Amino acid sequence: MAIINVRGQEFTEREKRNLAILDIVRRFGPITRPEISRVLGLNIVTVSNYVEEFINKNLVFEKEFDISEGGRRPILLDINADSGVVIGVGVNLLNIVGAVVDLKGRIIARRALERKEVGIKEVIACIVEIISQTLGKASDVRSKIKGIGVGIAGIVNKKDGSIRWPEKVGNGYDYASIYVPLKNIIEKEFGLPVIIENDATAACFGEQWLDLEPSVKNLIYMFSGVGCGIMINGEIYTGATGSAGEVSIYNTKEETPFTCSQGNPCFLKRWEIDFGMQEAARMRIAQSRDTASFEGKRILELAGNTIDAINLKHIFQAAKENDGLAVELLDKAAKQLGIKIAFLVNLLNPETVVIGGGLEEAGEAFLKTVRTVVNEWAFQEMASTVKLLYSSLGENAVSLGAASLVMRQVFSQV
Repeated sequence: MAIINVRGQEFTEREKRNLAILDIVRRFGPITRPEISRVLGLNIVTVSNYVEEFINKNLVFEKEFDISEGGRRPILLDINADSGVVIGVGVNLLNIVGAVVDLKGRIIARRALERKEVGIKEVIACIVEIISQTLGKASDVRSKIKGIGVGIAGIVNKKDGSIRWPEKVGNGYDYASIYVPLKNIIEKEFGLPVIIENDATAACFGEQWLDLEPSVKNLIYMFSGVGCGIMINGEIYTGATGSAGEVSIYNTKEETPFTCSQGNPCFLKRWEIDFGMQEAARMRIAQSRDTASFEGKRILELAGNTIDAINLKHIFQAAKENDGLAVELLDKAAKQLGIKIAFLVNLLNPETVVIGGGLEEAGEAFLKTVRTVVNEWAFQEMASTVKLLYSSLGENAVSLGAASLVMRQVFSQV
C-alpha cells in the first residue's frame, strides 16, 4: 500500500526511509545504529548515512552507553525532543482539545473547551480560540513550532484542506452540507503550515503512532458509530480521495428501503453521533418528571436539575451509579455500536478495534456489552481474534493524532 503524505502525493523512497528510521529511534531510543539496521533490515552503512544527516539537522543526538563490557562504548541515538514542537487540535464528542507536543509525542501544554451543540461557525471560532490559548501556554517554544494539525468531523478535501461539514437541520436526521476552507482560515490566522484530517482517522493514527505496539498493523478506531479510522498493513487507509471511514449512507429522497425492524434508523443509515442518548434522556425525563414513575432522577441531578443541560457525561456518571434510565440508554447504544463493529470486523478482519471519541468514558459495562454483541454478530473466525478496547489516549486521541500527522511530515521532510 502506498504511503500518502499531506500534499496528497506518495512519499518518495527517501522520505519513507526517513520515516522508518526516525520512527524506530522515536519508539525505542536510546538505540544503536546496528540495532536499527537489524530491525529495519537495512545495511548499516545506509543507516549511518541517514543518521548523520539527522544529527547534522539537530533532530537526533548521540550519547555513550554508560556500561561497556570492554572496548569502545557503544553510541546510542535518540530523538532530540526539544528540536521542535507541533500543535494538535481535536474536535471531540464532548470537548475541543488543543495540545503542544514535542517530537517524542509528549504533551508539554494543553487546553480544553467544552463542546456545545453549535454550528460550524461556532466550532471554527472555538478551534481558533483553543489554538490561541494553547500558544499562550507555550510562548517559550513559539519559535520551534513546526505546524498545526486539526482533527475534525466531516469529509476532508485533501487537495485544499477544506471540509464538508454536516450541519444538522431541525430535530430529525436532516443535514445540510456546508463547505469550509478550514486549512486556509487557520493558516491565515496563525501563519503556520496546517494539516486537516478527519477526526477518526487522526485518532486511529495517534493510537498506533503513540500507544499501541508497532506489531499492530490492522486497526479500526471507532469514533462513536458515525465514523471510523482504518489502518491496513500498518498504514492509514483513507481511500481514493482521502474520505474513507464513513460507516453510514444517507439519501433524503428515498426512505423506505432503509427502514429496519432491528433498528430505528437502519444500522447502515446515518446516526446521531451520541446515538441519540442525550435527546432520549431529555425527552424521557421531561415526560416523567412530575409522575410517580420519574425516570433519570440521577441524570437530572448531575445536570443541575436543568433538562436542557443534560449531556453524555451526566448519562455516563449516572449509569455508573445505577440510574435505571442511564443504564438502559447505554445498553441500547452499546448494542447498536456492537452490531456496526461486527459488520466492520467481518469486512476488514482487524487485530484491534479501539473505541473512543468520548465513548471511552462510558464504563466497563458498556464495553462488555459491545464485546458480547460483536461475538454474537461477527463470524467466529474474526470475532475470536479481534481485541476490543477503549482508547488509552482518551480525549487527547484526536489532538495527539493530528499532532502526530504533523510530526510524521516533519520526519519525512528532513
